[in-house]
Amino acid sequence: MKWLLSLMLMSLGVPLKAADTLRPGTVLPVRLERGLNARKVKPGQAVNGRVMQDVPGTPIRRGAKVVGHVVAAAPPASGKGAQISLRFETVEAKKERFQVKTDLRALASMMEVADAQVPASGPDRGTSEYAWTTTQIGGDVVYRGGGPVARGLEVVGEPAPYGALGRLRSDPWKPCRGVVDDNDQSQALWLFSGDACGIYGYPNVKIQHAGRTDPIGEIVLESESGNLAIEGGSGWLLRVQ
Repeated sequence: MKWLLSLMLMSLGVPLKAADTLRPGTVLPVRLERGLNARKVKPGQAVNGRVMQDVPGTPIRRGAKVVGHVVAAAPPASGKGAQISLRFETVEAKKERFQVKTDLRALASMMEVADAQVPASGPDRGTSEYAWTTTQIGGDVVYRGGGPVARGLEVVGEPAPYGALGRLRSDPWKPCRGVVDDNDQSQALWLFSGDACGIYGYPNVKIQHAGRTDPIGEIVLESESGNLAIEGGSGWLLRVQ
């Protein structure tokens, strides 16, 4: 049986050694592959995503698979909103598998993700997409074609293939922290601002538990009323604990 298990793991491209860990504070910008609906998901159901930008200081490249599962789900009932609890547990790069516990810093709808990839003035046939000026989820502006990432007159990062690089920033009006565990290197932000925090594009949804405190790594999303449904294609800004 051992040889059969080994063969199955090799066919999936998963290393047979124990999973490595990532440095705390590392950001993983993820696109959810399939939607989550509180009326349909079941505990133990797989939750998969894809890393959308190379992660600095790691062998994780764009397209790496992020794997987790649903912990619990409750549909709306008796005037209460719906709830979904989930965890992300591993990141599968080409030659390595990383064990992770993550918190959720920001979540954006598929529409918000789409809007962040198009210039405010609309695509210009005479301008390459590599020179577009776009607005990140959260408000930072990306000046491609040699410019920076800026918030007003302040330079807060730099454009990168498929996204942007920058340090996470705190906001006195929001609960998200800036740099943690002395991990102050530039992070892969994809389409998010460095101070992006909370929910974007889902007016009826809140992060009930981000996963920063016990139970560490468990993310709980909750609707204020009615059902809770998060589309495939939504953007998740995760940070390793």
